[in-house]
Amino acid sequence: MCLIAFAIGAHPDYPLLIAGNRDEFFERPTAPLHQWTVPGGTSSIWAGRDLRDGGTWLGFADNGRIAMLTNVRSARAAAGARSRGELPMRWLAGQCDLDELASTIDPAAYGGFNLVVGDFRAGHWAWLSNRSPQSPHTEAASTGLHRQPLGPGIYGLSNAALDTPWPKTERLKAAVRHALGEPHHDDARALLASALADTHHAPPHQQPATGVPREMEHALSSPFIDMAERGYGTRSSLVAHVRRGPQAAWYLDLNEWTHPGPSGPQRHGWGTQPPVNVRIAWA
Repeated sequence: MCLIAFAIGAHPDYPLLIAGNRDEFFERPTAPLHQWTVPGGTSSIWAGRDLRDGGTWLGFADNGRIAMLTNVRSARAAAGARSRGELPMRWLAGQCDLDELASTIDPAAYGGFNLVVGDFRAGHWAWLSNRSPQSPHTEAASTGLHRQPLGPGIYGLSNAALDTPWPKTERLKAAVRHALGEPHHDDARALLASALADTHHAPPHQQPATGVPREMEHALSSPFIDMAERGYGTRSSLVAHVRRGPQAAWYLDLNEWTHPGPSGPQRHGWGTQPPVNVRIAWA
């Protein structure tokens, strides 16, 4: 996952609202959003899945847990001894609390990551990272784990630290803020889908300096990434929101769009296929 904006407890009609794009190489095998069980876990989850290493970047469990993951960009990004995609799965499995999760993470074993974990029922949220919030792009490795509790509010993550004000992150956060004011779910979803499909690049003077070449910074500065010449781009987009149902139950609605890589004359981009729609009851 490379761009996420989310609102926690920011509006009574939308106690949780998430919009995110996952950017990845087209050749990396991936399963779209579906229901599956984390090995050794006790809960079913709804998530896409990396079929190479088995992990995920954004998932929702039937016990009310949520996990979101982004990489941290640097000029010489190290893959790490372990796959970052396993980190969300540890939380979604539902067998540890936040302290236990943090104690099991060896920061030096992973490439740079941001991990947001939450428990909707308990109201507990936190951000964890193995890169310094002050200089996330200059560290080849880290021996410490940074951790911050998250209260009600609107947050954004891309490939820097939490709420680093990159233009595309700020644009998606603004879209989430506007969506919170929409009384109808379909209108909010359409607004967020439009924001996730945005291919406009940031002006050169607003683009970050993360150590990669300037032409790459430019290509990566839009919410929706299209780097077909490098075999890379936005692979999927997801909008999730929780709302109250009958008998005081909560419902989680998930909408995921898949964006295949270019094939023959077809260009990579936001396709015409309808999203996968899932509704989960969180009693």
